[in-house]
Amino acid sequence: MTTPAGSGTGFGSVSWWGLSPALDLQAESPPVDPDLREDTEHTTPELDVLLVGSVDGRHLLRTLARAALWPRRRLHVSRDCGVGGERRMKFYVLENNLEAVARHMLIFSLALEEPEKMGLQERSETFLEVWGNALLRPQVAAFVRAQADRLARLVPEPHRLAEQLPWLSLSALKFRERDALEAVFRFWAGGEKGPEVFPMSRLWDSRLRHYLGSRYDARRGVSDWDLHMKLHDRGARVIHTREFRRWRDTGVAFELRDSSAYHVPNRTLASGRLLSHHGERVAARGYWGDIATGPFVAFGIEADDESLLRTSNGQPVKTASEITQHNVTELFREVAAWGRPTANHGTPEQVHGEGPGSPERAAPSPEFTVHFLPLGSAQTLHHKSCYEGRFHLLYVACGMVHLLSPDLGACVAPGGHLIVELARYLVDLRQEQLQGFSARAGELAQAAGFTPQNQDRPSETFARFYKSGDSACLRSHAAVQSTTPPPGALVPPSVQSATPPLDALVPPLEAGNPPPEGLTQPSEGKTPPSERLKLPSESRASLSEVQAPPTGSQTPKPESLPRLPDTQPPISDL
Repeated sequence: MTTPAGSGTGFGSVSWWGLSPALDLQAESPPVDPDLREDTEHTTPELDVLLVGSVDGRHLLRTLARAALWPRRRLHVSRDCGVGGERRMKFYVLENNLEAVARHMLIFSLALEEPEKMGLQERSETFLEVWGNALLRPQVAAFVRAQADRLARLVPEPHRLAEQLPWLSLSALKFRERDALEAVFRFWAGGEKGPEVFPMSRLWDSRLRHYLGSRYDARRGVSDWDLHMKLHDRGARVIHTREFRRWRDTGVAFELRDSSAYHVPNRTLASGRLLSHHGERVAARGYWGDIATGPFVAFGIEADDESLLRTSNGQPVKTASEITQHNVTELFREVAAWGRPTANHGTPEQVHGEGPGSPERAAPSPEFTVHFLPLGSAQTLHHKSCYEGRFHLLYVACGMVHLLSPDLGACVAPGGHLIVELARYLVDLRQEQLQGFSARAGELAQAAGFTPQNQDRPSETFARFYKSGDSACLRSHAAVQSTTPPPGALVPPSVQSATPPLDALVPPLEAGNPPPEGLTQPSEGKTPPSERLKLPSESRASLSEVQAPPTGSQTPKPESLPRLPDTQPPISDL
């Protein structure tokens, strides 16, 4: 067992929220050359950012909220927007499942909602529930269904998508990925089928039983131990015992209303699994996300307002939920204030539409663009000349560190920065395992051509590197020319070989039905390298482990857990 309490699988195989505080990506980007400070069209420094596994958009929201504090020179001229002189920040997002892409789109649609349609408080509360709660209020569930139906109609129509969501680009996705993305939104919008299709409360309890094993009856003591002896010791002291217990028991992290109001399953937390039934591949839908740490770290343990973090008699005066709500509200306020001047460009007719009878006017042109890249493309981006040496900042989440290789490093420009999220807030890892994770991440970064940044006080949450000199360029060039990475570089098994095509999936098993006796995991065609960095997210469980509580002897040891493929295909709602 990885820890005295738990089987080491608490992080799950799918990430729905980050395990680190939100960053301002402009503050993390390389410094501007003093010789290029003149704000002209040809000398304005560019800033392209690649995020691998950021999952919840927190870094993008933080960056947009702080954009007004930075000089306009940091917003570079877009080369592919087709409009001369239009300045945009460009984010490239790479995830390992399309459900995460869909949540990105839903979250940004909510964050950029016009104030006339939804007030600031309503937007922030809706965001918190959709983002971090397993159960929703009926009115929030209705909002999710409406937005999902709208996005499902926009995804297959690129022209309408560009008109209504000009900040979004799906052009890099494959056609089958767009079809699967539409299917995800269709499932979210299918509220008429009732909660039996996705019984979140039962799925959550089954995950918890499998995670704790024989300690399930002492789950309150287990949660108190994980909170006080791990999360508090690692810096998250503002997380209150009551809110952490409630989330561990029910999956509801942010209880903004009476507890009885939360009873509708949050379908945005559903994901698919490929299983084997009587020798045939079948697809099942369930909850395979985090049940150990919670969504409190991303926005709830740091604040610009220091008064929120003060203590009284040694105890924080504010809880993580209260700090999260304050931070998210301020983020949305700053994003709206920053975007308002853009919306006012042009004539009043262009801003307010053709007239009162116009059904849907095109949204104002944004000052940023979010590009979603194909699943599993981390090792092939360097083959395209438009990505080679392009990015000035690369962010890699802790669950995607194994993708850090010379091939991916070749996409970073000389002098560019690399940020690696560490596993500080993974409660299933002991201190020596955290140190081993940091050391291994440093080895992978250096093999990819990066050098650690000199810091007076090194962060325990992020590891920061930079790509310097000709050696980094030569190393990246050698990795690009060779299909075999240098010794010591970690190359995971091919995503395409581990995951069958999306159109090969058969109709999913209903989550409300008990699993067949003969349901087993399909065998993998490859064995991962012995030196591969393993995380709890790489564990794999069968459908029966999710839907039925196992006995104590059935709880697997983390050493025996087989490898989980890098991508989990979304399941069409058939």
